[in-house]
Amino acid sequence: MSHSPSIPDRPRLQLDPDMSNEERLEAMLAHHDNLLDIGSQLDRELKRAVERGAELRSEVDRLTRENESLKTSALYVATIEEVWPETHEGLLRQHGNNQEILTDLSATQSQELDPGDRVAVNDSFTVQEVLDTETDARAQAMAIDRSPDVTYDDIGGIDEQILEVREAVEAPLQRPEQFEAVGVKPPAGVLLYGDPGTGKTLLAKAVANHTDATFIKMAGSELVRKFIGEGSRLVRDLFQLARDEQPAIIFIDEIDAIAAKRTESKTSGDAEVQRTMMQLLSEMDGFDARGEISIIGATNRFDMLDRAILRPGRFDRLIEVPRPDQAGREVILEIHTRSMRLADDVNLQELAESTPGYTGADLASLATEAGMVAIRDGRTAVTRSDFTSAKARIEEDNDSGPITSDGWADYAY
Repeated sequence: MSHSPSIPDRPRLQLDPDMSNEERLEAMLAHHDNLLDIGSQLDRELKRAVERGAELRSEVDRLTRENESLKTSALYVATIEEVWPETHEGLLRQHGNNQEILTDLSATQSQELDPGDRVAVNDSFTVQEVLDTETDARAQAMAIDRSPDVTYDDIGGIDEQILEVREAVEAPLQRPEQFEAVGVKPPAGVLLYGDPGTGKTLLAKAVANHTDATFIKMAGSELVRKFIGEGSRLVRDLFQLARDEQPAIIFIDEIDAIAAKRTESKTSGDAEVQRTMMQLLSEMDGFDARGEISIIGATNRFDMLDRAILRPGRFDRLIEVPRPDQAGREVILEIHTRSMRLADDVNLQELAESTPGYTGADLASLATEAGMVAIRDGRTAVTRSDFTSAKARIEEDNDSGPITSDGWADYAY
């Protein structure tokens, strides 16, 4: 808290009648010097008072504006549904409660506003200002700025699947004129399905690495939101982001989280998931052309997917990514051990023969665990016994060995 400036006492000149003229002159000069000092002190105090007054006026102005702002009614966000310029009317849909309101517009607003514009309205639903087009920050966060460092050389055992994905996703983006010359439309989407750990996500990363398209990655569970309409809005924003940044690739991992078979459940949660799926279906093959946008879906629960999302026009290619055979397992082992220092007794062909049913993820874990065994023993080379110990540990962790293709569904989640 500031205090008032202190004012010095006014000096008084007291002259003795018995003083000589020289003494009187000396006393008057001293009094004059005191008056000058007090004048300088008062000047400084006045300057500080003026500065403090300016600060207080600025604080008063700020508090006044804040007070006015607190007394002002809040504005609500709404979307323009329809505009009738002849009658200067518009149909609004308020966000949050989805209430639709018919309101009057000014002559200028009725000419400038279009369906889909976001506006701010007051308690009387009068349009106060037009808001910028919004894209959900969560949608923007799903766009990958830097390409993954995974290449097709890092994927083994699924050469046929790699070729199919490249034909369906890369070729339309890199050679669109070839499709126009032949007179066919590029595949709208590719769905990768198969056991967990077979390389579906890895394949999508390789596609992102080999194309110049904007890569948007999401998990199906990220589209399941708490509030009604929020998941649908996020889907719309994702596809709008892809349209703005096209050519673009949208990769939806674990798509079964939002595209499971529809049921008769009446719970609000199931209804919201189905509402989100309806929005996804609409975006995948709506009336408007989708442009240079490819969709890649991935799931390890193909049996759970709704038939509506599997029909041609949404996913034109359904590509099964199987567990690798013996030759594929050997290639995968070569990929995961090419940077490792292997002892002479390590035979990758024999190791591939001894790991039937292993997925690419299992083999990657096997190589890593074998390296950990060598490090634990203080060695710099990985031996055959290290792989044997690692294999025993992995099978022990999985109780009864690697998950077989007959029983993968029991371990999918």
